[in-house]
Amino acid sequence: MRIFLVLICSLALACVAGAQQEEKGKKKEQKKGAQAGQVSPQPGAKPTGAGKPTGAGKPTGAGKPTGAGKPTGVGQPAEVGKAAGKGKPAEAGKPAEVGKAAGKGKPAEAGKPAEVGKAAGKGKPTEAGKPTEVGKAPGKGKPAGAGKPVTTAAAAGKKYQAKQLTLPNKPKPEVAPAVTFQQNKRIEGAQNWSGPQYTAFRNYQSEWHDQGWWRQHYNRVVLISGGWYFWNAGFWYPAWGYDSGNAYYPYDGPIYGYNNMPPDQVIANVQTALQEQGYYQGEVDGLLGPQTRAAITDYQRANGLAETAAIDQPTLESLGMS
Repeated sequence: MRIFLVLICSLALACVAGAQQEEKGKKKEQKKGAQAGQVSPQPGAKPTGAGKPTGAGKPTGAGKPTGAGKPTGVGQPAEVGKAAGKGKPAEAGKPAEVGKAAGKGKPAEAGKPAEVGKAAGKGKPTEAGKPTEVGKAPGKGKPAGAGKPVTTAAAAGKKYQAKQLTLPNKPKPEVAPAVTFQQNKRIEGAQNWSGPQYTAFRNYQSEWHDQGWWRQHYNRVVLISGGWYFWNAGFWYPAWGYDSGNAYYPYDGPIYGYNNMPPDQVIANVQTALQEQGYYQGEVDGLLGPQTRAAITDYQRANGLAETAAIDQPTLESLGMS
């Protein structure tokens, strides 16, 4: 009986010692797993001899406390250390794949600056903006009558040489019909001629006075081709009524004074200058009739001047008569 008790006690002591060794082995394995988690044994591997105490027999199930030899997953630190795929760094973080955010991996396709920069033909400046074509505002490059010579004498640096011309000095109603007097008549369209050079034309209105009145107010009155003209502030004007109504005036308005010449010589020199440039084909007669006024208008239109149909300062300066 004593022997049996001693044997039982020995077995109990052996089991307790084996359990302590297993606990120590488990702690060592856990420490090793914590230090080198990546070198842990493969899943399901049994620790070498951890559960078999040295020389201890195999008592009939007594030495194996329930589940003590194989703690559920405790002795497998390799699995515990693998925190959700951390053991596979190559798969866990493929930066090449993760970095491809919605086509970002293909910068050549995502942003083709060469194509994007071509905004509606902007890449072709030669086609987009042809300044030579766009700048041609309708008719601006070619003033009316531009088919005729457009180089003015003033622009070419040519000064017209004034001439003392021999004139018939008589009325020619068949070429230059006489105009009819109208009290306070103004020049049509003159209100649209801007600038101080046209002030005399804007302010003009015809007046009828006798010879005494004209002599009293103006000290220079001359007879030209059957009509009387008075001089005032650089212009010649018709002196209506100076000769009791028998005067002949082919034009009712101011005539710009040039080179201190009488009005017929001014008109004749303008006719000559226009002939030289191909605008006037009539006779040089010193009469400002319809044909001469039409030639003046053509010249003015071709050279960008106000179309006054009159002998004014800008027209004479353009002809080189200044």
